[in-house]
Amino acid sequence: MNVLDTSLLPTAADIETAAKRLFGVAVRTPLINAPVLDELLGARVFLKAETLQRTGSFKFRGAYNKISSIPLERRRAGVVAYSSGNHAQGVAAAARLLGLHATIVMPADAPRLKRERTAALGAEIVLYDRDTQDRAAIAKKIVAERGATLVPPYDDPLIIAGQGTIGREIVEDLGQFLLEPEIVVVGASGGGLAAGISLGVKARVPAAKFYTVEPEGFDDTLRSFKSGRRETNARTSGTICDALMTSTPGELTFPINRELIGAGMTATDTEVAAAVRYAFHELKLVVEPGGAIGLAALLAGKLDVKGRVVVAILSGGNVDADLFAKLIT
Repeated sequence: MNVLDTSLLPTAADIETAAKRLFGVAVRTPLINAPVLDELLGARVFLKAETLQRTGSFKFRGAYNKISSIPLERRRAGVVAYSSGNHAQGVAAAARLLGLHATIVMPADAPRLKRERTAALGAEIVLYDRDTQDRAAIAKKIVAERGATLVPPYDDPLIIAGQGTIGREIVEDLGQFLLEPEIVVVGASGGGLAAGISLGVKARVPAAKFYTVEPEGFDDTLRSFKSGRRETNARTSGTICDALMTSTPGELTFPINRELIGAGMTATDTEVAAAVRYAFHELKLVVEPGGAIGLAALLAGKLDVKGRVVVAILSGGNVDADLFAKLIT
């Protein structure tokens, strides 16, 4: 059994360094309070709108923090990433800003919008079948052939630290209302967003309680919390939350999430669709299914939040127009 080198895990200090790298580059996204949601849930509810981040999701933060840290002499070989779309766009955008060539391994069934936007950012796209092929193996082969740098979607300390700047901003922005986060709800796939945000928040508000939310049938993080070891999903497709179908928690992210979070829940596609619809009609926000899963858990009453200060992460807004039209009608 491999023993994890804990020195590889990011710290709150790494998040502060990431915040300096991202200053003036990443968007400091708004923390939105909607009175209609407060009234519905009987709580003070804030939504961190990473839908308004560069490329439409939180992924730009980690990608830029990682790529900007690559030594100059290694940048000519470019970067390689694998992603269903949001990390792909974040890597492509960060690479373009820094003048590097980006190659992205993407599932053939990724939303058309995500594939088109990744290509528009100048990235080379390599398609694969998510049910029969191993995206990590494909990416590692390209890295070996070209001498490029791999930019993982979540299992990297610089990626996690970049996402952690969201937690830092949440605490600072709530502080302007003389409030602190009591409950934070965040979608989980590989766990990089949850790990980063929990590190960023708990460094300043140790008492904050976190919950992960996953699509029903893709609850590897929740099952891993219960068993104490990294569990694997039986399926690799079959939910509208295309951004949340990673097969198992990350080697680096899971120890962080187990220690700082340790609790979670699932949401059905029907509940997620209702959240996408609610965000559009009541909050006037466009959120992709995977990005709305935290809101879905709140709307479905999966947590007792009455009287509490609650934050849900709207992690992305990259949804195909056809699917979005179906979901909001």
